[in-house]
Amino acid sequence: MGSKRGIWRILGLLAVLFSACAALAGTSATLLLEEPYGKLGFFTATGHAAVYLSGVCAESPLVLRPCAAGELGAVISRYDGVGGYDWVAIPLIPYLYAVDRPEDIPLFGDPKMVAFLRDQYRRKYLETVVPNGKNGETPGGNWYELVGSAYDRTLYGYEIETSPEQDAALIRKLNKSPNRSHFHTVSNNCADFAKDIINFYYPKALHRSVIADMGITTPKQMAKTFVKFTARHPYLETSRFVVPQVPGTSPRSFAVHGVVESFFKSKKYIVPSVVASPIFAGCVAAVYVGTGAGHFDPSRGALMFEFSRDLEAPLGAEDRRAYQNELRHMLEADGHAKGGRVEKDWARLQGSAVPELDSEGRLILQIRSGERVVEVGVTAENVLSTASLEMARQLLMARLQEELRHRGAPKASGNDVARDWELLREAMSADRADEIVAQASRRPGSAILPRVDLAGGNQP
Repeated sequence: MGSKRGIWRILGLLAVLFSACAALAGTSATLLLEEPYGKLGFFTATGHAAVYLSGVCAESPLVLRPCAAGELGAVISRYDGVGGYDWVAIPLIPYLYAVDRPEDIPLFGDPKMVAFLRDQYRRKYLETVVPNGKNGETPGGNWYELVGSAYDRTLYGYEIETSPEQDAALIRKLNKSPNRSHFHTVSNNCADFAKDIINFYYPKALHRSVIADMGITTPKQMAKTFVKFTARHPYLETSRFVVPQVPGTSPRSFAVHGVVESFFKSKKYIVPSVVASPIFAGCVAAVYVGTGAGHFDPSRGALMFEFSRDLEAPLGAEDRRAYQNELRHMLEADGHAKGGRVEKDWARLQGSAVPELDSEGRLILQIRSGERVVEVGVTAENVLSTASLEMARQLLMARLQEELRHRGAPKASGNDVARDWELLREAMSADRADEIVAQASRRPGSAILPRVDLAGGNQP
């Protein structure tokens, strides 16, 4: 009898542990540190902060609810001048890419395409928050920050486990609280909001720096304190990942800084201060060195984020060089000058294109070629169904050239590059076959040649 009771106790304990582990595996909170972009002012160098909650979904942009099975959660952040609201919640995929489905993410973007995708999403889901202009036109303002963040910049994620009970408590808190904007760059900014959300789950986990950031809450400081907190609590489930900026013609984002670091590393600020007040400049340098403000690397130890797979290691240096060499040979064989940047050629072509949606709701470009308009698919799902495989080939080469560039944050995993390489191989194989068939058909009395598979072998 005693042995049976012992077995039941063990089974009961295992059931409790299993339930706890299942709950922990199912929900998490992720601090998003987003690189700055543009050259609009001093504070743009500090970037943006948001929080992604895997167990909290958006019933609407202003109402939260627990996620159902299969839903990916929502990103919540504070914005300045968006409908007068303090926070807005956006599902993860649209927040990053302004589309509903991962398969609709374009392979290569430009400002016109991004503006089109953002406005399509706004008209479908966000008109209550961001209404049309007087004549139905797209409104101005900062609302564009709500969706498509990965077109503008690289994002870093710092994830920590949560529980459904904690998620439910946060949902009640935010849904009941007045959602009225009181944004202030110095005292109540996006990083303050992110700090408050993470601290709701783990009190006092994140804090500002009075010295390195002069008391201003910055996204980089939040990431630094997040990493320190998780290092002190190794029993918590955590991860770090990077969401790379989508390849395209938009300027690439740049390294995120704190307040003193921004001042110290910006010539337009530090050089005049050295001339005007060497003592002040020396104090800035001392704070920068003494606090180690520039030592935190957001990408250190970060894996690559992808919706359909687990987190993966970035493409290794040796594999990257091998792909670069192969791509260089391929570009030269395709008529591009040695060292040429094919993305510039594609950018000129894309610049005159008109973005539209195909019958399945996937993005295409309408590009004029002579007297006709050619429709070119720009997602992994429809790029090979385009009427011009030559244009598809240019698009894929442009994407790969950007993915393989060794600069800044990691840009792709091995699986990401392998998928794009296979798409390019298929485009070149089909395009070469079409060229051979066309040449054969122009010869009097010639027979149709078999289709050539560049991977090896012929097809009837």
